[in-house]
Amino acid sequence: MTRKTTEKTYAEINARIKAGKAVVVTAEEMVTIVREEGAEAAAQRIDVVTTGTFAPMCSSGAFLNFRQSVPTIKASQVWFNKVPAYGGLAAVDAYLGATEPCEDDPLNKVYPGEFKYGGGHVIEDLLKGKTILLEAKAYGTDCYAARKMKREVTLADLPHALLCNPRNGYQNYNCAVNLSDKVVYTYMGMLKPHCRNATYCSAGELSPLLNDPLYRTIGIGTRIFLGGGIGYVTWHGTQHNPGAPRGDNGVPRRPAGTLMVQGDLHQMQAAWLKGLSILGYGCSLAVGLGIPIPMLNAEIAAATGVSDEDIYTQVVDYGNDYTNNIARTYGEVSYAELKSGAIVVNGVTVSTAPLSSVVKAREIAEILKDWIGQGRFLLHEPAQLLPGPQ
Repeated sequence: MTRKTTEKTYAEINARIKAGKAVVVTAEEMVTIVREEGAEAAAQRIDVVTTGTFAPMCSSGAFLNFRQSVPTIKASQVWFNKVPAYGGLAAVDAYLGATEPCEDDPLNKVYPGEFKYGGGHVIEDLLKGKTILLEAKAYGTDCYAARKMKREVTLADLPHALLCNPRNGYQNYNCAVNLSDKVVYTYMGMLKPHCRNATYCSAGELSPLLNDPLYRTIGIGTRIFLGGGIGYVTWHGTQHNPGAPRGDNGVPRRPAGTLMVQGDLHQMQAAWLKGLSILGYGCSLAVGLGIPIPMLNAEIAAATGVSDEDIYTQVVDYGNDYTNNIARTYGEVSYAELKSGAIVVNGVTVSTAPLSSVVKAREIAEILKDWIGQGRFLLHEPAQLLPGPQ
């Protein structure tokens, strides 16, 4: 008796990957395949669909362990290139947040509130092999007598460096406009008054969680492309909101799921972790993230066949409503419309611009496709799936 595609397993797919027989396509390619062949046939023929996104992800950072000094130190205050890190951990551990600005930022001296350099830039510089100034202060104890330390370090000098991002890969996000009469500077970029531009931040049909909208394959332990290396989903991210309104295809129409991800910084590349300075907002980190979706059944295949025409988001006013926590929208637009370069808001045509890079997202999906095709990257079945819609 012929088995149904719904019985395909991770073990079967990994066996095909090891044998060099796995059929792997990107999420963009899967749109056409599902449209032409149908979900059932696609699930039978395709083994893995790769996704990708490259965008600012402010809730990011790294746990950095630096070698002990002589005499030893229990660092309570830590700086990397004058960027403060959190030192309330064990003796020589610190957490460096991507959005933390440099205390001695030259741009801030000229334009108060503006920052050229922050935690995200330190992470990028470490990956570039640059020398970083490490400074630490301590209160001194019998077992950790030193009260201060200063040395230059590179990534190679840090025995443990763990990229640990509490909220990445947002599943859909707002389209931002500004309906006020003045320019506003936000994490969504500069927004002109009277709704003269609109910004958005998603790779649309390439985006990981939009290809697994009901979290049937992504969960704790999922192996992923992270920052140019291999990482893992380690929990659902902060602000994970699976109860957000969804369309008939299960895709959320507002910000919904998020991911907590981790990986060894020593494996990563500066091309996929880029420090950012956002005008009027501060510092951040652009993160390259890609997730493989196993074709376990036709339902999952159908989900990965989602196109930009099928994904909608809300137009939100950042000039007044967002800062005052007013849950109001000014229309709903598809990612096909957003990527076209213009949308219509309140009867007026408004130009659009992405904060995420579709070119980079496409490259990530292709790299992941290549890794799997070469047998270098196996899928990892989650120990627990993400919390889903009730």
